[in-house]
Amino acid sequence: RTGSAPAVKEGVLEKRSDGLLQLWKKKRCILTEEGLLLTPPKQQPPQQQQQQQPQQPPLPAEPTAKIKELHFSNMKTVDCVERKGKYVYFTVVMAEGKEIDFRCAQEQGWNAAITLQMVQYKNRQAILAVRSTRQKLGTCRRCR
Repeated sequence: RTGSAPAVKEGVLEKRSDGLLQLWKKKRCILTEEGLLLTPPKQQPPQQQQQQQPQQPPLPAEPTAKIKELHFSNMKTVDCVERKGKYVYFTVVMAEGKEIDFRCAQEQGWNAAITLQMVQYKNRQAILAVRSTRQKLGTCRRCR
């Protein structure tokens, strides 16, 4: 699925947590033609510790359970909520009605990039559906 598709855009977004305090948490994001992957930001060990203790194995990678996938097939829309200070705030609305709030620096353009990829994904799906229907009906000239 999304994990195997090439990255269109990579970087850091802030996601509002679902908890009572609704804190903004940084997430490493990978935008592909299939959707958006959210992972915790990479924890790099300090350089000094690596040089002093070369025999120590590197820190284990984050467990894959912490990777969240927002696939375009489950995404309804991307709403730009507001531009305030240096941030643009936007909401990803999922098909089941769940809303996920994000923010990023205005110049990063994440909301536009996600919207563009989602529209292109939905267009590809619509074209495939039309071709499939025409094939079944035998009306597609190119399909014969």
